[in-house]
This record gives sequence, structure tokens and C-alpha cells, in this order.
Amino acid sequence: MSRKRKIKKGRVFTLLFLIIIVGVLLYFAYQKWNSNSKDIKKVKDISTIKGYGYTLREDATDYYKGLFKKLSKVLSSDEVDMDKYASLECQMFVSDFFNLDNKLSKSDVGGTEFVYSPYKVDFSKYAMDSVYKSVLSNVYGNRKQKLPVVSETTCENVRNESFKYGDGSDDNAYVFNFDVKYKEDMDYQSKGSLIIIHSDKKLEVASMSENKVN
Repeated sequence: MSRKRKIKKGRVFTLLFLIIIVGVLLYFAYQKWNSNSKDIKKVKDISTIKGYGYTLREDATDYYKGLFKKLSKVLSSDEVDMDKYASLECQMFVSDFFNLDNKLSKSDVGGTEFVYSPYKVDFSKYAMDSVYKSVLSNVYGNRKQKLPVVSETTCENVRNESFKYGDGSDDNAYVFNFDVKYKEDMDYQSKGSLIIIHSDKKLEVASMSENKVN
């Protein structure tokens, strides 16, 4: 056998060897990725209020689940009691927003489904830069971080007033003061105020402040 053929044969074996090695590495990389994908924590919605798009997560607190049940009953009535709707929305928004323990990451911002649609993106950015800033990822369910759990919220309808937002306005917007109780005091915000506006048949949060109003 000529030297030229030996060189060519050697190159073929080397190429085959490299292909096998790469194949093995890709196989194990895929197995690891597939294994990790199976471990990713997924949260399901277990209930929806039709016509409004409000959903209930399976990992919601018992307190929040109770509020959701009340809201579902109010919104299923032939004639919706808007005052009760507004009060429950205030409680639910505050409860979900400040309950960080069940959030998968800092981008998993609670209460956004109640926020005025054009403000949702900016609101989420605000939340991630403030209240949610220190929330560690729990997508694999192995987070050790201790985070607040909301046990109760109270909302007081201070008044209804005219409120301008974007290009629109609401002559009968709800102004609420709220208080938050936690299972354990971890020095998170415990009071503030909300403005809730009418948006077609829905009510939506258009403003939140850390201070109560008079």
C-alpha cells in the first residue's frame, strides 16, 4: 500500500473518530437539557372568569382563592355590583402583587391582569426594579430564599373622582386606601393607595402609590 493511501485512510479514521466524539457529546448535552427541561416548574391556571380573562393560578394562597371565588360570583350576576367589583379587585391586586413567595422569578409580577392594559409593560418594569428586584429564580423549584406571604388585605373606598389617564378620563374613578398583612413581617410595603378606572365593562388599576390619600 502506498504512503498516499495510508495517509488518506488515516484521515478517514480521524474524521470518523471526530464525528463519533461530537455525536456522543451532543447526545449527552441533549440528555442533560431534556432532563433539566422536565425539572422546570410549571404553574397551571385552575380557573378562569369568562368574559373578563381573570385566571386563578394553582399556587395561589388560600386567601387569594377565596377572593377569586367571591369575584367570580359578583361578575356572574346579571347586574354586576361595580362597588363590590372594585373593592374585590383592589384586594386581589394588592394580595397578588405583594405576595412574592409563589412567584417564579422577578419577571413573574403579580396583579398585572388587573392593570390598565396600556400601562402593563411599564408597570412590570417598575415592579422588577423595585418590589421584585431581589426575587431569585425558582424555575427549578429549588429556591431557598424567604419571601413574603400575604395573609390579608383591606381596601377602603375613600371617594370617587375624575381621573385623567393617557388620552382618556374617567369621571367616576375609584380611589382606595389599602393595608397589607403578612404571615411574617419582612419590612415590605404594608399600605398605600390605588386608583381604579372603568374600561369598557372591566375595572382596571391605573395608578398605585406608597402613600394613603386623605
